[in-house]
Amino acid sequence: MDTASPNPDLPPRVPLATRPMGVWQSFRTGRRNVLELIPEIALRQPIVSGRTVKRWHMVMDPGALRHILKDGVENYPKSDVTKMILTPAIGDSLFIAEGAHWHWQRRAAAPAFSVRNVQNLAPVMTAAADRATERIGRVAGGTANLFDEMVSATFEVISDVTFAGGGSFDRGAVHGAINGYIASTARVSLLDIIGAPSWVPRLSRLRTGPAMRAMKAMADRAIDERRERTGTPAVPDLLDLLLDGEDPETRRRMSTAELRDNLLTFIVAGHETTALTLSWALYLCAFDPAVQTRARAEAQAALGDRAATVADLPALPYCRQIVDETLRLYPPAAFLSRTAKAKDRLCGREVLPGDTVMLPIYALHRNHLLWPEPHRFDPERFAGTETHDRFAYLPFGGGPRICIGASFALQEAVIILATLLSRFDFRRIPGRDPRPVLILTLRPEGGVWLRVERL
Repeated sequence: MDTASPNPDLPPRVPLATRPMGVWQSFRTGRRNVLELIPEIALRQPIVSGRTVKRWHMVMDPGALRHILKDGVENYPKSDVTKMILTPAIGDSLFIAEGAHWHWQRRAAAPAFSVRNVQNLAPVMTAAADRATERIGRVAGGTANLFDEMVSATFEVISDVTFAGGGSFDRGAVHGAINGYIASTARVSLLDIIGAPSWVPRLSRLRTGPAMRAMKAMADRAIDERRERTGTPAVPDLLDLLLDGEDPETRRRMSTAELRDNLLTFIVAGHETTALTLSWALYLCAFDPAVQTRARAEAQAALGDRAATVADLPALPYCRQIVDETLRLYPPAAFLSRTAKAKDRLCGREVLPGDTVMLPIYALHRNHLLWPEPHRFDPERFAGTETHDRFAYLPFGGGPRICIGASFALQEAVIILATLLSRFDFRRIPGRDPRPVLILTLRPEGGVWLRVERL
């Protein structure tokens, strides 16, 4: 049996369920770590089904996932639980919207995330990498929580590319409101487990209302100020690009509220997920010194003593492989959920309207039918000769709703990772390995504490 007992040759993983759970045990387990609800057999099966008040199916088969996310996407909207958790923070934005309302927003926002525009934002990432180097350099010779450092770096990036120069945008207040909201609302409620309708209030999700309303009002003011600004900046930020964006089919433009909800979506989704990827990547480099040594040689050859830029990315393929393998082992969005609208079949199994269809990305990326030695850290899986199915690897989702900011996140992660590996040596601290825990995103419980030495 595949267990999660400590193994010196494998990085930390989640202890999965080895027996069925009732409602109360499911609730307690989900409050502790949603990933512990995944049955261990999901690592060796294409689909696992059951009932915890409501019928559910966990899908790890690439063909079925292609159907859910691409070919039959209209039949599998995001689950009510997902919407209940996120709507108070990000409204009916791209991440939540369905159908025609999603389509027009996606068409309007797509140009902002073109290759050219994402590359134009790279200097912000390079500057953040330099500042992160300065901060980490102050603790060189000691230990540091690299998760905190990466959250700081990626929040600087997302702030600078969304509300650059926004005088009425208090970054600290926004950061605090978002963290407070996630901490208070993202844990599973017993009402979620039993399938209570969305109109039944979840008390933990009501407490953060005032802070969220204040944050939205502040963002609205910043947007309105930007609308009134004259002149065009040499390098427009995301807000400028979205203000200019329109649906090419309907000519519709986003209102202040729609702009705000989408910008807050990018802030919520765009900084912590990349910070997590970088934190886990640095831990994995410390876990496997040979990988770190190879990546450092590549980074130093490309960069010398400067921070990475977008022009350096073609010379950093191994650093990109580390990012890709990190996203396989520790995908930030490690567990997705959909609700079936109509009768269907997945892997030969009947799916009924109202069934919960779960996409446990964590289990998909570690499924023995799809990946050899799936728990092993091996960046060579992504050396360009890989043969895995496109829908066996879904760190950014798939189909028409694939994450609009995927190229932005990958560009940022490689720029910051290569810069740090070229300047510092990272080593594990015995007894302080992080524990992967899913609370909305897959976080390293206790932080990522590493010993840091300047090179």
